Amino acid sequence: MIFFIGALTMGFTTNYAFLMVGRFIKGIGVGYALMIAPVYTAEVSPASSRGFLTSFPEVFVNGGILLGYVSNMAFVGLPKHINWKLMLEVGAIPSVILAISVLTMPESPWWLVMQGRLGEAKHVLDKTSESKQEAEIHLSDIKDGTGIPQHCIDNIVPIPKRSPGEGVWKELLFRPSPPVPRIVIDAMAIHFFQQASGVNIAVLCSPNILEMAGIKSKNGLLCATMAVGFTKTVFILLATFLVDRFGRRPLLLTSTIGMILSLLELGTGLTIIDHNSDKKLIGMIALCIMAVLTFVASFLIGLGLITWVYSAEIFPLRLRAQGMSLLS
Repeated sequence: MIFFIGALTMGFTTNYAFLMVGRFIKGIGVGYALMIAPVYTAEVSPASSRGFLTSFPEVFVNGGILLGYVSNMAFVGLPKHINWKLMLEVGAIPSVILAISVLTMPESPWWLVMQGRLGEAKHVLDKTSESKQEAEIHLSDIKDGTGIPQHCIDNIVPIPKRSPGEGVWKELLFRPSPPVPRIVIDAMAIHFFQQASGVNIAVLCSPNILEMAGIKSKNGLLCATMAVGFTKTVFILLATFLVDRFGRRPLLLTSTIGMILSLLELGTGLTIIDHNSDKKLIGMIALCIMAVLTFVASFLIGLGLITWVYSAEIFPLRLRAQGMSLLS
């Protein structure tokens, strides 16, 4: 509902202030989604494919960015006072599809156990686990995390009246057990470096970067930015298949090395073009385009994808939801 209202508010805007209100509304939806999607996926996924499935929110974020670039191309021929509004309004369509799809999704077994609904939690785990034994182990872990005795097997177990997550914030921030501060620092650090890597500049300002590299035509810039979106989508899909096979650490190291080299390549190319502004250096333009695409690809196979997977996995079950909310 938040995404839907935000998209329509931006699409029917009449002035800048109205546009920013719509952007603010949609930003609230983004905040919810960034926190809830990885937590929910981690709670319902079988252990063997948790990394693969937890990475899917990032897959569809990048798929959405690619669709945004495609919509730019689709609406570019329309009058200027209409095309950008249509581009924003079509964002309401995925939110309708999402709302219908959510109706078919099971509730998180962790949340069900917190409400004392063990029978329903066991039913969900039986459907989402690879075996009955794995479902029982997972249910046992959840009982430990919520403080429910292992011998409780009833469909509904009385839960003491308390606020949801009582004691979790205290354990996270004020009186943590010895491993928790390191977990919080690690999770917050990897999120900080994900944002500090400059990927938002590479994606959002790619038309400006490519224009500096020598691409002047509007269609050329749109095609180049579509190539950025296509690269993002392809490599995030590739990374989802590699994350469980090769592990988190090797992909993170490969990612950061690739980002360093591609940024050095881009800086060198732009410097040479800047010092030869009277000439059109086709080789340097191609080098800059490849550097942007390589930077985006390197980011996505490691730092872009694994940040959320890693964060969802290192927090203990009891602290996961609140821990992920700190990061969002």
